[in-house]
Amino acid sequence: MYGQTEHCIDSKMALTRLACILVLLSTHCYFNVLAVILKTTNDAPWANEFESIELSCLIESISTKNPRIEWKKIKDGEPSYVYFEKKISGDLEGRAMIREPATLVITNATRSDSASYRCEVSAQTDLKSFDEILINLVVRVKPVVPKCAVPKSVPVGTAVELRCVEDQGFPKSQYQWFRNKEEIPDDPKTSPKFINSSYTLNAETGTLKFSAVRMNDSAEYFCRAKNDAGHSECGPQTMEIYDINIARIILGVLVVVLLCITVGLCFAYKRGYFASQKQTGNNYKAPEKGEGVDYVRAEDEGDFRHKSSFVI
Repeated sequence: MYGQTEHCIDSKMALTRLACILVLLSTHCYFNVLAVILKTTNDAPWANEFESIELSCLIESISTKNPRIEWKKIKDGEPSYVYFEKKISGDLEGRAMIREPATLVITNATRSDSASYRCEVSAQTDLKSFDEILINLVVRVKPVVPKCAVPKSVPVGTAVELRCVEDQGFPKSQYQWFRNKEEIPDDPKTSPKFINSSYTLNAETGTLKFSAVRMNDSAEYFCRAKNDAGHSECGPQTMEIYDINIARIILGVLVVVLLCITVGLCFAYKRGYFASQKQTGNNYKAPEKGEGVDYVRAEDEGDFRHKSSFVI
């Protein structure tokens, strides 16, 4: 008797458990049928500029036959419609479409399309009548040709900075420098060809700084800007390093100074600053003649002599 009672109790517990399971299953199925549920295959898609991109919005569960579907673009915190009342609108008009049931396809993506997009579905007859998913789109833009600044002629031993700038690419460009078509490593000590160079390379800003250029730094240089969408390069530019010869400079200065002095002397001489005045008979003033003294000019003398002696 006791055994039968225990068996009945076990049977009732098993039936109760089975009933609970059935209730849970029926509740879950009921919830699935009467609730709108969305999903996406990729919540962070990307595309290169001018390519097509798909923002998937899949309706996993719904009972309403004609749900209301809307897409909103959210940029800088401001939402705007791009699909409303079954029409593409806003800045996607003419270059997007809806692929059933709710996927948004952009056929010609531009850099301005980088933003967050929200798919919203409303089902009036479902118990859970609204659901949404957020998708973050990135449109990658290939860098344009960077602007490169390379000095043409630099004296040996001086500090030099080479610059490379590009501001159109997205994501932000990284920079590489090349010398005679060979990439310059970030650390000169890692390459035997650059181990004697003293420079710092900043891949974020595009600057290549030499603390003191050497003669072997004379070469052709060019810069490459790159990101995930591609790369662009500026044309090669030659930087010449020349040696400073102190003795030659001093000699050159002396030559210039002597030349200036010679020209100055010639100019002064032509102006008559150094001309000598000769004393001639025409401008010589004879002394006053004393009593009893008569002077006569000698033919072969440039001076006067006595004609007769003094008379006392």
